[in-house]
Amino acid sequence: MKKLFTKVAAVGFAATAALSLAACSSSSDSASSSNVGGSFAENSDTLVFGAVPDSADTETNYQPLMDYIAKETGKKVEYKQSTDYAALIEAAVSGKIDVASFSGFTYVTAKNNGAELTPISSIVTKEGQEPGYYSEAIVPANSSISSVADFKGKKVCFVSPSSTSGFLFPSYELLNQDIKVNADDPSQSDVTAVFAGKHDVSVQKVSEGTECEAGFAEDSEVEKAGDKVKVIDKVLVPGAPIVMNDALPQDVKDSLSKTLSDVTITQIADAGIKDATSEGFASAFYETKPVDDQYYDTIRDICSKTNAKQCQG
Repeated sequence: MKKLFTKVAAVGFAATAALSLAACSSSSDSASSSNVGGSFAENSDTLVFGAVPDSADTETNYQPLMDYIAKETGKKVEYKQSTDYAALIEAAVSGKIDVASFSGFTYVTAKNNGAELTPISSIVTKEGQEPGYYSEAIVPANSSISSVADFKGKKVCFVSPSSTSGFLFPSYELLNQDIKVNADDPSQSDVTAVFAGKHDVSVQKVSEGTECEAGFAEDSEVEKAGDKVKVIDKVLVPGAPIVMNDALPQDVKDSLSKTLSDVTITQIADAGIKDATSEGFASAFYETKPVDDQYYDTIRDICSKTNAKQCQG
C-alpha cells in the first residue's frame, strides 16, 4: 500500500495550530501513567494515536478508525499529529504515543533509535489488494533489454532522489546487480540518471525511449501506460504499518491486535461508527491485513547497504 490515506511526501500542516508529538508536556500530569503490567503515554483511560498529516483531511480520514479503536478497547482515543517523521520517531522513542501510523522507513528508523514498537497491520484501500506496492523496472515495449543487469551504462529514468519507489528501491535493486547509482555525484554512477520528477513522467520518458532507455516507477503509474512499456522486474515496497507501543499493558495490546490486525470497512460500519461509509474514508480504507516485524527486513537491508537519508533518525 502506498502511504496511508494519501501517498505523498509528508508536509507541514497548520503548523501554528499543530501539536508536535515530540513536544508533549513532560510534566507529571501528562507523563506516562502506570497500570498493571504496563504504562500509557498519558493515562490508563486514553490511547494517544500518532500520525504525520499529509493533507488537510488526514485527521478526518483517520477519525472512523480511531472511533472504532475507542469502541473496541473502551478507551478514549486522542489524535496527536506530528509536524514531521523525525518528531514522530522522537515521540515513539520517548513513549509519548500508544498507537501510530508510520511509514515503513519511519518504523525501522524508530526501532533503530530505541523505540519499542510492534507492527500490527497495514491498510489496503481496495478489495483484493495486499499490503505494499511495487517499484517496477521498465523498458520501452520494443526494447531488447531483458534484465536489470542490462541497465548498466544506460540512460535510466528515476523519479527523484527522495522517492522511495522511484529511487531508493531502484538504486537498491541496481546495487544488487553491482550497478552503482549516486544522485549527488554522476561520476560515481554506472548509469546516466535522469530524474523525471514524477512517476508518470518517468513512465512516459521510458515509453518514448529517447531520453531514457530504461527506468523505474510505481506499479499504478506503470499500469496506466498499457503496452507502451514492458515490466522486466519489480520489488515489493512494504506497506505502511499501524504500530503499538510495547509498554502498553498486555490486555490492551491484545485488544489492539484483535481490533486492528484484520478489520474491514464493513465491520467498522456495522459497529455503528459515524462516517465509516463516508467518501473520504471509503477512498482511503478497505481493510487491514496483518504484518510483522520481519516484513520490513528489506528496508533494513536497504538501510544497511545504501545508508539512505530515509534511514537516518
